Amino acid sequence: MSVPSWLRDAVIYNIYPQSFCDSNGDGIGDLNGIRAKLRHIAYMGYTAIWLNPVYESPFRDAGYDVTDFYKIAPRYGTNEDFRALCEEAHACGLSVIMDLVAGHTALECEWFQQSARPERNEYSDRYIWTNSVWESGFRLIGGYSDRDGCYRTNFFYCQPALNYGYKNITKPWQLPMDHPACMANRQELLNIMDFWSDLGCDGFRVDMASSLVKDDPTGEGIRELWQDLRARYKAKHPDGALIAEWGSPKEAIAAGFDVDFMLHCTNKAYTTLFRHERGTNQSESWIGDSYFRPEGKGDFRAFLDIYQQHYDATRTQGLIALPTGNHDMHRISMRRDTDDLKIAYTFLMTMPGVPFVYYGDEIGMEYLPLPSKEGAYNRTGSRTPMQWDDTKNKGFSTSDTPYLPVDDRPDAPTVAAQWADPDSLMHYLRALIARRRLTPDLVDNTKFEVLSDGYPLVYRRGKVTVIIQPKDAPAEVAVPGAVSLPLGLHATLDGECVRLSGKGAAIVETNA
Repeated sequence: MSVPSWLRDAVIYNIYPQSFCDSNGDGIGDLNGIRAKLRHIAYMGYTAIWLNPVYESPFRDAGYDVTDFYKIAPRYGTNEDFRALCEEAHACGLSVIMDLVAGHTALECEWFQQSARPERNEYSDRYIWTNSVWESGFRLIGGYSDRDGCYRTNFFYCQPALNYGYKNITKPWQLPMDHPACMANRQELLNIMDFWSDLGCDGFRVDMASSLVKDDPTGEGIRELWQDLRARYKAKHPDGALIAEWGSPKEAIAAGFDVDFMLHCTNKAYTTLFRHERGTNQSESWIGDSYFRPEGKGDFRAFLDIYQQHYDATRTQGLIALPTGNHDMHRISMRRDTDDLKIAYTFLMTMPGVPFVYYGDEIGMEYLPLPSKEGAYNRTGSRTPMQWDDTKNKGFSTSDTPYLPVDDRPDAPTVAAQWADPDSLMHYLRALIARRRLTPDLVDNTKFEVLSDGYPLVYRRGKVTVIIQPKDAPAEVAVPGAVSLPLGLHATLDGECVRLSGKGAAIVETNA
């Protein structure tokens, strides 16, 4: 399996469209607002943008409930605006990745409205329905319409599951994967991908990618489905990217994806690095054992033991993505200062695979405890408007009623303020991205070898040695063959010894 060449040195910027930049003053970010910021994105060194869903939707789940997969939601603009965005992004050297909601639709989707009718029709079996409204069970919702049956959801009640079939059939209403209705859904998914590819889209991040085939304990069914879809998609779009929200790279890449995330929702490896917390409330206090905390109480092996399994299984087949964050988790800046974030970003930008940066993380935007908006619940505080400058609504919008409240604290970080400060987090991240892309050993399939997994963390990638010291304590590390220290934080190179005056980081070039 070959990964598109443009992914090999990619650094991808994740944009939450409704919160990024409002071009028309209605309080909601839009496609033309994104277009207005493309040169800034390119100047930072990113190579691609990933947009959370921009399809027509009632927005009960922030656009992950789709009514029309072939139409941009009016609040974001038009299909022509999307085409123009892609054209301008390409002119800036940026690829464009769309979020693909493959497993479900909105209740208002015309396909589901037809499926919910009691009379048999083309869409009756395109969703999962039981044969009786009285048959209850996990994720089954009854009483929606006159159809005698319960529909299965994929997530919230408002997201009925499209029917891609069951691998293990135990009920009379469950359909096999090769049923005509299930195959029609596969073809529709390809039609959607072709449609947006023709408008300029360069790839897709697939929401809940492992959820399509039901009752598939060995994963055989979902692998077959995605391998089939990959082959047909790549036949038309050989440079198109397929990125999974799966959370298990060795499974996702075996199924045909180019990239998969190490995520907080599927195993604890990623969480042990940045987001170990007490309880489920994102505003609650830290347990104190995240590895990237200055107290130095974490255990990198809790991440490494799981990561290494996935890395060894996928190194020659696909890429692992380690994000700074996304719309589903609290901001990485919680209880971290600027140096803490610089250290964390040094790690993320020197690891194998594809780094993803969530909008606002480049300036250290904070999580804000807010009431739920569009199905976000405790995720709302990570979706607040981008902070561009010190004008109204931090430059996000001229509206008196922005999509979400803006962080109005006097010391809230902004892009403008950080551009003016050469020591800012944003300048440091830009230098990291440049160093990554200019260093072949950091973007190729160069071996990842951990030399020390305590405090500090030391690992080698070819002729590059990386030293990460989140703990607020000085350290000395011998680096045989050290030639230069092209980028560091509170670090100096003395011969073949790197000295850290406290918490810090260093990227060291060696001659062997």
